Amino acid sequence: MAFSVNTNAGALFALQNLNKTSSQLSTVQSRINTGLKVASAKDDAATFAIAQTLRGDVSGLNAVKSSLDRSQSTIDVAIAAGEAVSDLLIQLKEKAVAAKDAGLDSASRTSLNNDFGQLRDQITSIVTNAEFNGTNVVKSGGDAITAITNDTGSNTITVAAQDLSLGGGNVTITATQSIGTSTTAAAAVTAIETSIANVNTALSELGSGANRLELQGNFVNQLSDAIEVGIGNLVDADLASESANLQALQVKQQLGLQALSIANQAPSTVLGLFR
Repeated sequence: MAFSVNTNAGALFALQNLNKTSSQLSTVQSRINTGLKVASAKDDAATFAIAQTLRGDVSGLNAVKSSLDRSQSTIDVAIAAGEAVSDLLIQLKEKAVAAKDAGLDSASRTSLNNDFGQLRDQITSIVTNAEFNGTNVVKSGGDAITAITNDTGSNTITVAAQDLSLGGGNVTITATQSIGTSTTAAAAVTAIETSIANVNTALSELGSGANRLELQGNFVNQLSDAIEVGIGNLVDADLASESANLQALQVKQQLGLQALSIANQAPSTVLGLFR
C-alpha cells in the first residue's frame, strides 16, 4: 500500500463505517422515542400505507361506536318509558275492575275515578318526556332509531318507533277515558287489556332491537381491537430488541471513532521516512 498524505483510504473507510453506524443509531433512537418501527412513509412505504388504511378503518369504527352508543341510550329510555306505561296500565286495570261493581257507593266511585284520571294522565307525562338527544321513540309520530354499523356508514340497524301515547297505536284508552259509571268502567277494562297486550308487544320489539344493538356494539369493539392489534404488529417496534441494538451500536460507534482516530494518524508515519 502506497504512503500518501493526500488520500487516506483507511480514514475514508473508517468514516464510511462510522456514518453507517450513526445512521443506524439514529434509526434505533427514533424507534425507541416513538415506539414505532414504521413512523413515516420513508421508513417503509408499503407498510405505512397499509397501516394508514387500517387507521382509517379504526377511525370509522369509532364513529360507529358513537352511533351505537347513542342508539342504545335512546332505546334504553324508550324501554324504561314502555315499562312504566305497562305498570300504569296494570294499576289502571285494578281501578277499572273495582269500578265495575254496580253496588259501589258514589264517594268510592268518585275516588276511584279521580285516581284513574291521575294514572291515565301520567302516561302522557311519561311518553312526552321519554326523549334522549332529541329523539323520542314512544310518542305519537315518534322517531325510529337508526344506527350505522360499518366504517363507511353504508349499513345500518333500524328499530321502529312504538306509539305509546293515549289513544295511539298501542294504548287504546283515550285522554278522556273514565270509570265514572259501571258501564264506562267495563269499557275501560276492555281497552286497558288490549293496551296491555299491545304495550307488551311493543316492549318485545324494543327489547329485541336493544339486544341487536348491544350485539353489534360488542362486535364492533372486538373488530376495532383486532385491527388495532394488527396495526401494532405492522408498525410497533420491539423495544427489547431495539434496546439491545442500541447498546451494540453505541459500542460500534465508539470503536468506529477509535478506528477513525487511528486511521487519521497513519499519514504522520510518512515523516519517519525523512529523518
